[in-house]
Formats: sequence, C-alpha cells, structure tokens
Amino acid sequence: MELSGAALVSSSSSLKVLRFLLVLVAVAAALSTQLLPSLVAVVPSWPLFSAPRINKQQPGPPRCIVFNFGDSNTDTGNLVAGAGVRLHRPVGRRFFGKPSGRYSDGRLYIDFICERLGLDHLSPYLESSGVSFRQGANFAVAGATTGGAADAASTSFNLGTQVRQFRHFKARTADLQPRGLGSGLTSQEFQNAVYTFDIGQNDLQAAFSAGISYERILETIIPAIVARIKNAITMLHEAGGRKFVLHNTGPLGCLPSMLARRGGELDHAGCLVDPNGVARAFNAQLGRLCRELHAKFANATVVCVDMYAIKYGLFANHTAHGFSEPLMACCGSGGPPYNYRAGKACGSPKVKACQDGDRRISWDGVHYTEAANRVVADEILSAEYSDPPLRLQTLCSSRS
Repeated sequence: MELSGAALVSSSSSLKVLRFLLVLVAVAAALSTQLLPSLVAVVPSWPLFSAPRINKQQPGPPRCIVFNFGDSNTDTGNLVAGAGVRLHRPVGRRFFGKPSGRYSDGRLYIDFICERLGLDHLSPYLESSGVSFRQGANFAVAGATTGGAADAASTSFNLGTQVRQFRHFKARTADLQPRGLGSGLTSQEFQNAVYTFDIGQNDLQAAFSAGISYERILETIIPAIVARIKNAITMLHEAGGRKFVLHNTGPLGCLPSMLARRGGELDHAGCLVDPNGVARAFNAQLGRLCRELHAKFANATVVCVDMYAIKYGLFANHTAHGFSEPLMACCGSGGPPYNYRAGKACGSPKVKACQDGDRRISWDGVHYTEAANRVVADEILSAEYSDPPLRLQTLCSSRS
C-alpha cells in the first residue's frame, strides 16, 4: 500500500508531536522527584491536615423546678380547687383582677420568686384543668398544719398529706412517661428540683386559740411541729429530693387578727410580745433542725430562711419600705386600730377594702398584701436572711 505525499507529511508531524509530549512527561517526572521533598518540608502542619477534634460540650445548668409545701402563705389555689371554697372580691384585685385562689389582693411571695427565676406561677396540684407541672407543682393548702391535734380546727390537707400527694405525683409521672403523658419530668429533674416549705403558723395559732399555756406550747407543741417537719423532709429525701429550703414563721404578734383578739404586752413596734416569743422559739428549733439535716444528709443542701426577721422588719421599719398604718388590715371591718373583726372578715358582704393597698402590709388581718409580698420575695432572693447564705438562683441552677 502506497501513501500519498500529504499522508506522509501528516504522519511525520504526528511523530514529532508525540516525541515532544514524551519529553514533557519525562521532565515533569524529574522535577517532581526533586521538588516534592522540599514542598513537603515547607507545608505547615495546619489543623486542616490533622485528625479532627471532637469538642465535648459541657451540659448546661439544670432546668429550674420547684415543689412547694405549706399553708395560705403560699397556696396558689389548692384550697379553692380541692375543697370548693369560693373567694370573693376584692380578693385578687391587685394583679389578677379577680380572686385567683390566693389569700391576698394579688401575688404571693412565691409568685414573685417564680417570676424572678424565670418560671410561670406554680400550678396548684389539686387544680384539674388549665395547669402544667413541667416547672414543678404547689402542694400548699390554706389552713394547713403540720398535722396532729391542730388538724381538728383546720383543713385535712396537712403537711403529711401534701408529701403523700407528692409521692403519688412522682410515681404517676414515672408510670405515664413511656406513653408520653403526664408532666414529663424525669427522675433526674425530680432530684435537681428545689423543695420549699412554709408551714407551722397555723399550728401555733391553733394552740393559742385552744387556750394552751405559753409554757406547754414551748415544751410540747413546738417540738412536735418540728418533728413532723423533719419527718416530711426525710420522706422527700428518700424519694430523691436533694435541695430543701425551709422558711420559718413570721411575727404572729404583729398580725391584726392576733392583736384584735388578744390582749397583752406590746413591744416598741406595737406587736404582742408573747405570740412573737412563741414564733421565735419555734424558729430557733427549726434552725437547729436545718443544721441537723445538713449534717445528716451529706448529699443534700438544706437552707433555712429567717422569715421572722424579714417580716418583722416590715412592721418595725414600715416607713422605710413605703408603708403606712402597718398594724391595720386593708380589707376588713371594725376600723382603727386593727380593722379586723372575726365575724366580718375580708370577702364577707359589705366588707370593703382600703384604696391604698400598695401602702399597707396586712391585706385581711392574717395575710400580706402584694406590695408586702414583693418586699419579702426580694429579701429572700438576696440570701441575706438565709443560712447558709446561698442564693435561690444558685441553688436552682446547681446539679445534685
């Protein structure tokens, strides 16, 4: 087969191109062999070329959860829901605009504390609708005592009952959790929760009403009250609770209801000496209980809050807090000096309330106004009256 001249020229050109490409490949190979070690030597060991690092994020603080036990000082609606009690205006006028189950013209100190902690107001455990227990629950019931003989003149929802209700609530929560029902709280959240108490005032008042002597109250009644509180906390500790805050009782002798019904020696603030002496004696034993439990429960925190000092300060230094007529109820009957009459208490027909509730300490002769409760909450949260001086915000965010 013969090739034409054009074909020969084309073949010759192709061979030249092929030789040129082979030369380029050889040169490139030689250069890479000589330069690669140098290039590797100057390439920095950037993190891009190192093994990836896994940053383990530390878990954040636990969600704040509160379980409260007590009486009308912190009841947010349990007596109304559980016993069908109906409150009437002007109760609740200050914040809620209507009765809310609280014995005040507005919020209680527990409400202000929840607000400061970024929580909703605690839902009453006995309320059957429109409630959530994701942030805790309130077991306090107006009129509640720690138990014993005082129950005869009080509600049956005493402290022992409240603790049993909590244990049922916790067990029921665990039963419902696999089905995605109930509060959804985990066992760890129950352990990290804060358990608060404000109870004992009704026990002491019942003792006075029964005519029990001052000496017997000190010798037998108070130790029995403290023993029942100890038992309640022990039961909650056995159920997994690890953070406890005990609020002692306020100055009973400064309450208009007590002043109007009892005679006796008055102190410089105009308060009854004997009832306040009983309150201080109870608080002293409660303080010893706090220290005892702190030593007994090495894996728990027990804080005692001096509510007596906080509340007595309202009466003794009322002008500094912006209050007037500290010993006279805002809502009541009878007029000065105390405006309290047992048969015509606040909420009764034709019983009116004062117009300056923001300047009063006592709402109805027994309970405090929203304005006073705000001050009480601020003092509690300051930890200046706490032993040990641990802020509730810190306790709430700590892990057990």
